[in-house]
Amino acid sequence: MTELRYHDRKGRPRLAYRHREGIGPTLVFLPGYMSDMTGSKASAIMAYAEAENRACLLLDYAGCGSSDGEFEEQKLTDWRDDVMDLVNALVLGPVVLIGSSMGGWLMLLCALAHPERVSALVGIAAAPDFTDWGFTQDEKLTILRDGRLEQPSDYDDSPYVTSRTFFESGEASRLLGTEIAIDCPVRLVHGQQDRDVPWEYSVRLARQLRSADVHVTLVKDGDHRLSRVEDVARLLAQIEWLLASLKAS
Repeated sequence: MTELRYHDRKGRPRLAYRHREGIGPTLVFLPGYMSDMTGSKASAIMAYAEAENRACLLLDYAGCGSSDGEFEEQKLTDWRDDVMDLVNALVLGPVVLIGSSMGGWLMLLCALAHPERVSALVGIAAAPDFTDWGFTQDEKLTILRDGRLEQPSDYDDSPYVTSRTFFESGEASRLLGTEIAIDCPVRLVHGQQDRDVPWEYSVRLARQLRSADVHVTLVKDGDHRLSRVEDVARLLAQIEWLLASLKAS
């Protein structure tokens, strides 16, 4: 595995990352909420990049994984800026952003803020606007009243924590209510057994994107994580297909 390194910034937490040079565009993996770059999908993408001599960047957002910072102080837009700070510091050419769950929301925000840097997007159970549809009204009121909400996590022993700081930033960054002005190629993969992010949101996202080059792949027996061997193989095939189409164009 590529060496773990750190990127120092003025006024923002130090970011942990793994970066390898190679054939562009650089593959950049964006983890989901309360996740980091040690997951199976991130590791598989880096292994693919190493096998194919592709450029690749993995990272932990501020307050997550090996990066500095307090998790509950981070905004959604802070994490968007974390991604682009590293891209602008480490990558000269274009990037393909690969976003898992919340990372799928971040990849859209990055592409909207810096369209000149982003050549394509790949969403894995992409979850734009989940601060809107992902909580009950009572849960939203708890976040706003108490400043945070703790919920049991299906994926970790630690509780799933949502801060008012993050929630309010998410509500101010909603995208699905109007056309999303992104024109690059987009590939969306979603499991139809996803209990966290209904697959219909990938279909809705495809409809809202301005790009004409959008494909949605639904995995009938796939769950939210899409981390089985066959799911990871499908993801890598999507990435390879997308890279081939970018080269052809």
